[in-house]
Amino acid sequence: MPITIPSIDFRVIMPEIVITLFACLVMLLEPFLSNQRKRILPHLSWVGVLIAAYFCLPLWNSNLSVWNGQALGDNLAVIFKFIFLVGTLLTILISHLKSSQPLGGEYYSLILFSTLGMMIMGSSSDLIVIFLGLEVMSIALYVLAGFNRTDLKSNESAMKYFLMGAFSTGFLLYGIALIYGTTGSTNLNSLVNSAYLTEPLFITGLGLLLVGLGFKVAAVPFHMWVPDVYEGAPTPITAFMAAGPKAAGFAALLRVFLIGLGPLSPTWITILWILAVLTMTLGNVFAIAQMNIKRMLAYSSIAHAGYILITVVAGGDVGVSSAVFYLLVYSLMTIGSFAVIIALGEKGEKNEELPDYRGLGLKYPLLGVFMAVFMVSLSGIPPTAGFVGKFYIFSAAVKNGYLGLAIIGVLNSLVSVYYYLRIVVIMFMQEAPSPVIIRQVSWSLQIALWLTTIGILGLGIFPDFLFEISKQSFIFSGR
Repeated sequence: MPITIPSIDFRVIMPEIVITLFACLVMLLEPFLSNQRKRILPHLSWVGVLIAAYFCLPLWNSNLSVWNGQALGDNLAVIFKFIFLVGTLLTILISHLKSSQPLGGEYYSLILFSTLGMMIMGSSSDLIVIFLGLEVMSIALYVLAGFNRTDLKSNESAMKYFLMGAFSTGFLLYGIALIYGTTGSTNLNSLVNSAYLTEPLFITGLGLLLVGLGFKVAAVPFHMWVPDVYEGAPTPITAFMAAGPKAAGFAALLRVFLIGLGPLSPTWITILWILAVLTMTLGNVFAIAQMNIKRMLAYSSIAHAGYILITVVAGGDVGVSSAVFYLLVYSLMTIGSFAVIIALGEKGEKNEELPDYRGLGLKYPLLGVFMAVFMVSLSGIPPTAGFVGKFYIFSAAVKNGYLGLAIIGVLNSLVSVYYYLRIVVIMFMQEAPSPVIIRQVSWSLQIALWLTTIGILGLGIFPDFLFEISKQSFIFSGR
């Protein structure tokens, strides 16, 4: 009997194939290169990212799907892949530091493997495949969080992240098991038409699924790991974790709750409403008390997860497009902020505590302007992209009948102005305690700073282009 091999449209998974090949190539080359020649590895990594982005372009408006929806090439998958790749590219740029001992190939390879996991999460409508993508992403991040092996804080960061991540994974997997046991399927398109959506076991599984994904997006009360992990991890990896994995978690949330289980919204909408309010409020309140800038940005990222949860509650095409727009903007703002921290470290300045930033805007005007742009954008002040993103989020909530949630979001945004602009005040209105250190910042870091700043200002002044693309992400979204 002849064996028939089903045809596979490899265009759908070409970006993932490219990232996998370059991740393996970088790791395999590392042992055979001298320290001097290892400088080629970050270049190979960003070239791989650009090639993967190139293979994403033909998928736009294609609505391709293979393996019964386990791999999707719809618009939502494409735009999320671009968000992940942008975050990865910027992370590679801010990691390519001036050093006699360049970072090893395993560092860049793990970043690429983590990106692979994010891309799998964002382009599947099957719960098992989403789980596999989450594990590929997370295992690489556990190692990256503790990459500074001689730093006790980095070791502690990796251990806490691993333990909490393993704990949350158990909730996620058990939730998937209950959903499968109730409906006999893990495919989201099949779940929509299931007759068992009101069964207690299914609702329990859905709740456990929300716990697992809530950990990845750092929603309250699943946020406990964030401040310690962000503080202890290497700063480029902190930037990477604050941008890419958060976007991947929201990609899965949008797939599961809006596109897959939208008809069941009366069951989960109130829970997500409460989570959004708690996440915004606690993130902003605790950020005010922080004197360590990485911990402050960690609590800030929790608050921003609350803002994005508003889009999940709002739902519909407006909610999805607002989430997509804000996730890209948030990635630029966050990575740019950490890039300034790294640049000050390259110059030999202390860069961990807020008092370390006294007068730095006067000592290094360009870095001060960069940091001011990022802080102003994070606080949601025009004409930055952060303002436009929050405007779209709150508009989506009002349009879909969640006026109270939008008001709470606006009030929280006003609270955040205090601790963001506090950094600007410290940099420009306090006297610097030490003389200027004449030391150049690496060219790759300068490129990252310019790209993020131009992106934030450009999208703040001309947001229509990206928002129109974001609105099309709901078209052909595997519904």
